[in-house]
Amino acid sequence: MAVPKRKMSRSNTRHRRSAWKAEAPKLVKTVENGRTVYSLPHRARVVEDSQGNALFLEYKGRKVADV
Repeated sequence: MAVPKRKMSRSNTRHRRSAWKAEAPKLVKTVENGRTVYSLPHRARVVEDSQGNALFLEYKGRKVADV
């Protein structure tokens, strides 16, 4: 296990931590039933009927699982 050779100052620690930034998720715009829907890419999506009940999961136009 790697162990630091010297103590890192509070200033340097905080500077290093501040460099990490959260990114907004990359969304893909699709049109479903006349509505514009934004979803995460490469994820199975839930196919719903007209009442909003979940029917099955779909990925790349194919049914992959039942809900």
